[in-house]
Amino acid sequence: MTNRDRVQKLTKREVDGARPAKYRYTVWDTEVRGFGVRVEPSGRKTFITRYRVGGGRTGIQRQATIGRYGTITPDQARKLARRTLAAAADGEDPVGTVRSNRQPAITIAEVCDWYLEQARVGRIRGREGRLIKPSTLAMDRSRIETHVKALLGRKPVGALSSQDFEEMQAKIALGKTAKQVLDNGPTRKRGGVASGGEAVAARTLGMLSTILEHAVRHRLIAHNPAKGARKFAGRRRTLRLTLEQVRSLGEHMREAAHEGESSTGLRVIRFILLSGFRRDEALGVEPSWLCEGGVNLPDSKSGPQVRPIGAAAMDVLRAHAQDSDGRWIFPGDRGNGHFIGVRKVLARVCRKAGLKGVTPHVLRHTFASVAGDLGYSELTIAGLLGHAGGSVTAGYVHLDAALVTAADRVSSVLAAALDGEPTAQVIPIGMTGEAA
Repeated sequence: MTNRDRVQKLTKREVDGARPAKYRYTVWDTEVRGFGVRVEPSGRKTFITRYRVGGGRTGIQRQATIGRYGTITPDQARKLARRTLAAAADGEDPVGTVRSNRQPAITIAEVCDWYLEQARVGRIRGREGRLIKPSTLAMDRSRIETHVKALLGRKPVGALSSQDFEEMQAKIALGKTAKQVLDNGPTRKRGGVASGGEAVAARTLGMLSTILEHAVRHRLIAHNPAKGARKFAGRRRTLRLTLEQVRSLGEHMREAAHEGESSTGLRVIRFILLSGFRRDEALGVEPSWLCEGGVNLPDSKSGPQVRPIGAAAMDVLRAHAQDSDGRWIFPGDRGNGHFIGVRKVLARVCRKAGLKGVTPHVLRHTFASVAGDLGYSELTIAGLLGHAGGSVTAGYVHLDAALVTAADRVSSVLAAALDGEPTAQVIPIGMTGEAA
């Protein structure tokens, strides 16, 4: 408010009596805060209303023009001002919405390209303010280029509704965007097929909604049209190996070793099963990361953490570390990278063993299931697996002795089964006097 502004109830008499001055001024209403009439030096009088986006003193101040006096009465203007102020109180931004509608329509493809660049340089971050990993951005880019741009890329954001995003999800699930992939980024030059499916469709919808939320937060767009779109229900992976199946897997791994199968691939399979590590975590382990009772991961899906592993799993790492003279414990067959063929090795062994649907994730799930069979709590299992919500080892320099003991017990049971020992069995901790 300037020195020339004043406050009084805006009636027809008061508005008529507001005389023009050398400078523009405003008469503010005492009945509705933020509602006023602006008086120009020319004598023109215009009703206005002011509000702050989000409320409070830190919100961005907006000013909306209601209409000229003479065309609209003070009472009519006051009613319109109340509507604008009520919308602002509910979190809306009437002026900002009008301004964005006047701007050139930004497309879904343009928003996605903006996100990829902003995330690449660190202006957009992920959970807990962490930088988004290059591998995550590579996956986001793949979904954007393969699915999003093909179905919605040219559509203006403001012209879409939640139904459009649900239709996109359905088309991805039906394989409408399936195609041959010849290049999936700088780290992978091998061919593949983007086949779609419900899981990919749901993840793509979730990713796109998150991108649009970032765009709203950075005021690139006024609202997120994907909000409220229903994702396909996720199907929890329940496949695990029984101890008998683990014995069969171990038997055929030994046969495969005699037949010339990759020794590195077989050791990776053994390590994942005995540690519960994610496939990429296992493949990327370096000798310098090994510590007493665990592995000091400088980065993981849940951030830096020290992961406990049992003695049987540690034996695999130490034995292969001695055979490796490079950066990786599990080096690739050629080049300077780590080993990458574990899926193919596992598939060949499981084919001979008659085991279907076994992936590195199934080995990890088997480790977790055996831990549950042994009677360990969900919190302990989460710590063994390195989950973000339950990992009690994240950020710690030293490992918790109870977790190392749990990891050792789980890995010993699985190692015994894998090696074909008849004594391999699950005895819950309540029957041995141990505590979780």
